[in-house]
Amino acid sequence: MVQIEKLGFFPDDLSQQISLLKYSKTACGVDFLLNTAESSEKRGWFDNSRRYKTDFYEFFFFRKAKGNLFLNGKAIELHDNMLLIISPFQQQEWQISLEDMDYTFLVFQEEFINNFLSDKYFMFRLLYCYQHDHPTHLDMTVDEMEPFLEMLRSMKNELQKPVADSYHMIVAILYQFLLCLNRFYASFYNLPFSLPHNNYAYQYKKFLEENIRTLNRVNDYAQLMNISRITLNKAIEREFGVSATHLLKQRLLVEVKNELLFTNQSIKEIAFTLHFSEPNHLMRFFKQQTGQTVTQFLKDYKK
Repeated sequence: MVQIEKLGFFPDDLSQQISLLKYSKTACGVDFLLNTAESSEKRGWFDNSRRYKTDFYEFFFFRKAKGNLFLNGKAIELHDNMLLIISPFQQQEWQISLEDMDYTFLVFQEEFINNFLSDKYFMFRLLYCYQHDHPTHLDMTVDEMEPFLEMLRSMKNELQKPVADSYHMIVAILYQFLLCLNRFYASFYNLPFSLPHNNYAYQYKKFLEENIRTLNRVNDYAQLMNISRITLNKAIEREFGVSATHLLKQRLLVEVKNELLFTNQSIKEIAFTLHFSEPNHLMRFFKQQTGQTVTQFLKDYKK
């Protein structure tokens, strides 16, 4: 299913080693950068004891689930009748027993759908992708899950018996799947859902993912996009109901948490890495966003 690349570790604790799990068509046994199956057919890759991230999107429809997941520094209690969505390159740590899990999964690389669509911001238009204000998990009844599972079964049939147009057929079903799920997610969390006036808001989200470690001011992104800060902020508020500053701070907070949890850098080193002017500014930013000091956060995480 995946190829594993080691990313780094704390020198005093090899159990904290971080891996990058890369999608592998060979390991999956399919000809596409996409796969879907039942947990009884393919063993999950997330039952290891190490922290890791993947280079693909992950969707899990849990019929039965028990345990915990730490995703980007947030704890998620897994339970029955639950949908979980994980975007690429998010830090994960699972605490589960496979015997307690029964689920259907879908995984794919963004390249799979981008090769077909001309919209390079499509995945960033989906409210559940790279979402930092609302959970990317939600409860679903059996009846609510069924239409999505039926689409996954259709994809699976094409994967198992591919013909000349199977790629196009799978992309078409995936496209419908992602859009229907976006409507469901928007309704579940009561999020703004209207026709976009332009691509500025989605371009901003894409640039945040690509540049947050080097650019941490809204003006930087406005200049990168060659628009005014006012224009950018209006686009963000229209599409997401929040300000450009809010999105930036939420994404920067995720990066700070990842550095605190998954590296052995000091506060001073993290501040330098993420372009804070001094360590005190980082600590003040963290307290404002979380209500906790860095020390309290790390203490709670260890518990």
